[in-house]
Amino acid sequence: MPHLTASADARRIAGGEQLGFGVPGYAHPLLAPAEWAELARPGTPLHWAVLNIANGPGSRPDPHCLEAAGRLRNARERALHGEAPDDTVRASGGRLLGHLDLAHGERPFDELIADARSFIDWYRIGGFYLARCPADRAHLPAVRRLTGTLHALLAESDSADGGGRLVLGHGTHPYPGYAEAADQLVTFQGPWTDYRWSQVAEWTADYPPERFAHFVHGVPRTHLEEAMRVARWQGAGTIFFTDRNDRDGRSGQSDPFATLPSYWDEIVSRIGPGISE
Repeated sequence: MPHLTASADARRIAGGEQLGFGVPGYAHPLLAPAEWAELARPGTPLHWAVLNIANGPGSRPDPHCLEAAGRLRNARERALHGEAPDDTVRASGGRLLGHLDLAHGERPFDELIADARSFIDWYRIGGFYLARCPADRAHLPAVRRLTGTLHALLAESDSADGGGRLVLGHGTHPYPGYAEAADQLVTFQGPWTDYRWSQVAEWTADYPPERFAHFVHGVPRTHLEEAMRVARWQGAGTIFFTDRNDRDGRSGQSDPFATLPSYWDEIVSRIGPGISE
């Protein structure tokens, strides 16, 4: 069993609160039609999925991405229509997030806002995934300014029910102040060989599991249950585990998260149903 630093608050979801999926970004719908179809399937415990056309929204609306976005939006509406969400999966279920690359704080504010407007206007997204988000204290004011503006843009749109959702893609534990800048933080992104021995930052125990996400590649099927225990023990409410690794590829893809894991049906059944009609 991994050596973990976890408080009682972090451990509280070990046998209770339901996990859900966050999808960092599948390949283009033409290259990954099965993946996009699975996101809209009733019963998939999906918190959110990221739409990334060309490291952002692209230069014009893509008809294949428009279709995929519409299917996911319709699935969310069917799942939530007329019912009050009774768990964290259904409460945030099925949101489509636009991919904004912060380049570790190097991209200009105006450029990011222009991309955000395109995502909202073209794809009616329900939030944003801020990839390569800086994690240090020095960049926090700039990230706060950006997330505040994004929240305002989402509030003005008619597609982001509940004000939209912002996820910061740090991939590591950031300076604690970032927890107040967005709805969720990705505090681990990397291989299973690192994850199984990872430690959680003590400050995360002050927040509920739905505030944290973990993305792990190279997880063998035989270690899937252990990986889920680690996520629960560390207080992560959103996960994406795959047996792919960064040396795999399909249709030219080297991103291990761009395709379904071979055990997709198994992990869906282990987590249990989320979106349902």
